[in-house]
Amino acid sequence: MIREPAVAGQFYPESQYQLRSLIRGMVDTGVAKEDVIGLISPHAGYIYSGPVTGAAISRVKFKDTFIVIGPNHTGAGKPLSIMTEGVWKTPLGEIEVDPELGKKILSVSKHLQEDFLAHQYEHSIEVQLPFLQYFRSDVKIVPIILSHASANVYKEIGKELARAIKESGKEAVILASSDMTHYEPQDSAQEKDSKAIEAILALDEDELLRRVRGLDITMCGYAPAVCLISAARELGAGGAKLVKYMTSGDMTGDYRSVVGYAGIVISAMSPLAKLARETVETYVREGKLVKPAGLAPEMKERAGVFVSIHKHGDLRGCIGTFEPVTSSVAEEIVRNAISSAMDDPRFHPIAPDELKDLDYSVDVLTKPEPVKGEEQLDPKKYGVIVASGWRRGLLLPDLEGVDTVQHQIDICRQKAGIAPHEPIQLYRFEVKRYK
Repeated sequence: MIREPAVAGQFYPESQYQLRSLIRGMVDTGVAKEDVIGLISPHAGYIYSGPVTGAAISRVKFKDTFIVIGPNHTGAGKPLSIMTEGVWKTPLGEIEVDPELGKKILSVSKHLQEDFLAHQYEHSIEVQLPFLQYFRSDVKIVPIILSHASANVYKEIGKELARAIKESGKEAVILASSDMTHYEPQDSAQEKDSKAIEAILALDEDELLRRVRGLDITMCGYAPAVCLISAARELGAGGAKLVKYMTSGDMTGDYRSVVGYAGIVISAMSPLAKLARETVETYVREGKLVKPAGLAPEMKERAGVFVSIHKHGDLRGCIGTFEPVTSSVAEEIVRNAISSAMDDPRFHPIAPDELKDLDYSVDVLTKPEPVKGEEQLDPKKYGVIVASGWRRGLLLPDLEGVDTVQHQIDICRQKAGIAPHEPIQLYRFEVKRYK
């Protein structure tokens, strides 16, 4: 099956030279590549949304296959359709459908159906492909088009995608194709889009749906975005980041009626955070300790480690060690993850039904060094230890709501039971935070 270009010469140039030249001006080949589970990218004409697409895709560390999910603008074909074989043509050449992963997805899905008609004239997937080909000519795709369905169906499809990726053993990036608010004044579009983006960054697909419907946000690809978030949570997302936001008005200068465009990447969870999650889930469900294996280099060193657990954005546990007490960072993570989950005196032990709602971060500490005074501290850069005799209080750096050195010190005094008038010794340290 050959899918010919449907919008070449309309949404983007049909000349190979002009297309490649246009994309070259919209991407950043020097930016650091990130290990991502997926991204949200717009699908308007390149002169409007191309800079946002280029900024987002430039940051992606490519894998062999992209699962590209788009909304159905034409109304043609089956409502939830997938192509599992064939070739898509663009002015930059042919891009093959990955038959192995495509057929795996189809086999595990209760909802998707093999179909070509829904894809034949739909632009939401097509406009993404030249950007992918610009960076890697041999990349493969699995195209999926979604029409109207229930929220549960979208979420189930996302889980099916995650299952297929895991069971196939293949590496893939999920790309949700979507523009944001359509044809509203600039201020209104930005306000509505900020609410949708906020829910996406929180990886909360239910809240995204509530806001899209409750605020009448005309985000055409909300269904692909819900699928992406659902899949990302199953695949262990580490967090989401807005790379770039623009409107068509920023390009045309006409702000009376604009379309919004957002480029968002969802990063993969680090091996350290994955170990913390696996440790807690195994201990809470089975009462067993995880034995770390296949360690990343940074997990073999010795260092103090704090494991923080959040539930719906709120702290649910945080325990750590100022200095290493085990033989490796990996063992330190296991020890402190269990303590954070079960022994933090501020909270009840974590129950099995909470596990699906938890997020993890791991802070690896440098060796604390004494400082002569407060002028050598910085609450954004340095964590602080306040000591008086055997009592010590520690606070990690860059915490929300802690903006001054004095606030850091006051919190540490309270944690250690050190009175305001007692003399103290100050220490500082830096952390590398893994999510």
